[in-house]
Amino acid sequence: MSEGIQLIVGLGNPGDEYERTRHNAGFWWIDEVCRTHGVSMSGESKFFGRAGRLKAGTRECWLLQPMTFMNASGRAVAALARFYRIAPHHILVVHDELDLSPGVAKLKRGGGNGGHNGLKDISAQLGTPDYWRLRIGIGHPGDKSAVVNYVLKPPTKEDTALIEDTVYDSAKLLPMLLEGSFEAAMLKLHTKPKG
Repeated sequence: MSEGIQLIVGLGNPGDEYERTRHNAGFWWIDEVCRTHGVSMSGESKFFGRAGRLKAGTRECWLLQPMTFMNASGRAVAALARFYRIAPHHILVVHDELDLSPGVAKLKRGGGNGGHNGLKDISAQLGTPDYWRLRIGIGHPGDKSAVVNYVLKPPTKEDTALIEDTVYDSAKLLPMLLEGSFEAAMLKLHTKPKG
């Protein structure tokens, strides 16, 4: 059995009004992977989201966009993971990250939720925080009270370009993630040449 990722979840909120908001960076990532690998997503009511099957070389992996709204993302993740018996350490959650600047992405396994309600719910539903996260930097508004409004608004033109570049670059690491080469993927991601 592969040590790599078997389920990739992109976090976001459903609906046109949220489509281009910072909080939907995880959805953007899944959209990019679908575009590059010719995967079509379809509504799966038993998984409370849109799901698709990705084949890359000899590897296969589920893609999931929960349609539950961010705060209940765990319901979708747990439903698919239980149905296909996917252990938490084979799950990658792609999400927006306030503590990283636009243009930066970090890969890590486990840890806290940093106040991210999607991660909070996923950890609760899976019963563990021991899953992989790909954190897509969106920057911080500077004031805690401004966070909710900030994540639910589209980024500036400059930030959009940076976030889209990050999504594009990190999506190229997919083969490494599927085969479980996490150290190599982190090295590539975290030492990206600037400029």
